[in-house]
Amino acid sequence: MNGKEVRLRQLYKTPERLFILPLDHGITLGPVSGLKDIHDVVGKVSKTVDAVVVHKGLVQRITDSLDHQGCKLIVHLSASTALAPDSSKKELVTSVEHALSIGASAVSIHVNLGSPAENQMLLDLGKTAEICDMWGIPLLAMMYVRDGSAKSEYDPEKVRHSARVAEELGADIVKVNYTGNIETFRDITESVKIPVIIAGGPKMASDSDLLSMISDAVVAGAKGVAIGRNVFQHETPDVLAGKIRSILER
Repeated sequence: MNGKEVRLRQLYKTPERLFILPLDHGITLGPVSGLKDIHDVVGKVSKTVDAVVVHKGLVQRITDSLDHQGCKLIVHLSASTALAPDSSKKELVTSVEHALSIGASAVSIHVNLGSPAENQMLLDLGKTAEICDMWGIPLLAMMYVRDGSAKSEYDPEKVRHSARVAEELGADIVKVNYTGNIETFRDITESVKIPVIIAGGPKMASDSDLLSMISDAVVAGAKGVAIGRNVFQHETPDVLAGKIRSILER
């Protein structure tokens, strides 16, 4: 095995499916509910989730919790804020090399297809994948369709296209929105050879809605989840994380 294969295996606490907790929302949205004390939420769920996603400046605030529970660190490389004229334009704000130097087991990058800045984000994705290959570090591509239509974000053909873009440009794992339908999502998971995981999206109306979505995605071939707000904004994030883990281990 090469270094990337070793790190990919180490991301998983159990071999079947991946449970990632994204905590990178602070740059986009500010210190939203659940992230004011990021150390607290990581401490509650780190024994359950496989990895957390954070920006470089918060790594030192969560290191203790990660070390004690075997939870891995994914450093997010790109960012934009909701205050920007074009918040869909993600810029690289750190490097693969810096992520490695602060202890990352993997890195992630966000791409919005259909955005006016799509070309630059695709260039960043492709070049980042090459650097990840050189250093042997896994790359998670967070792929969304942001062409100005809310329907596009869940359109099966467009979501399938976004997953294929990630694979063709060298990502090791791709995160996409769940399409809302087992059959259409199965078509997506069968269209690429890299693991497809689903995004959690905005806070859902109920735990049962969230867990039902995760269960359906697993049936459709999803290899894991990246659930952020629905976990860290929950009144008992550790309990919900345990329920999600149970579904992923079926």
